[in-house]
Amino acid sequence: MTTQHRDPKEELVEHLQALRAFAMSLSRNTAAADDLVQDTVVKAWDNLDKFQVGTNMRAWLFTILRNTYYSQYRKRRREVEDPEGIMAGSMSEKPAHDGHLAMGEFRRAFAQLNDEQREVLILVGAEGFSYEDAAEMCGCAVGTIKSRTNRARKRLAQLMQLDDDEELEMTDSATMAVISNIPAA
Repeated sequence: MTTQHRDPKEELVEHLQALRAFAMSLSRNTAAADDLVQDTVVKAWDNLDKFQVGTNMRAWLFTILRNTYYSQYRKRRREVEDPEGIMAGSMSEKPAHDGHLAMGEFRRAFAQLNDEQREVLILVGAEGFSYEDAAEMCGCAVGTIKSRTNRARKRLAQLMQLDDDEELEMTDSATMAVISNIPAA
């Protein structure tokens, strides 16, 4: 029995929205995220011959994006950052959903996490990658990813001043997935 695989060029386009969300979580800047996605797509397109048909295209693209981000980050160490989020805050829009936890509070707490913690919460929580896939993308052991995820969730709950027994009343499934062990819908 032969298995037919989709054309990688067509499949690549389907992951743009997820790539942009991941880029936003890493860069915390709309313009930088858009540039990062564009760089990722160009690199992927130029290296489609290296993609193994039948493997996980999304994981491959996320790995390219992640590697591109960290390469750029190392090059920009001397640039002035926006640690208080003043510029980023002026570009955000107040969320429209209701619930116990305001999205602005979540964003502020999420922004205080280090790069590794934000990355693992997006990959495992919001994007729903398995620990194994996330470990492969990050180039580390599965146990390391599990540990990072656990520490990141605890740190996020601490920053948001949530008690262990406090129940969240949120309408945003992606945010809930980042905080809890529930995969995003």
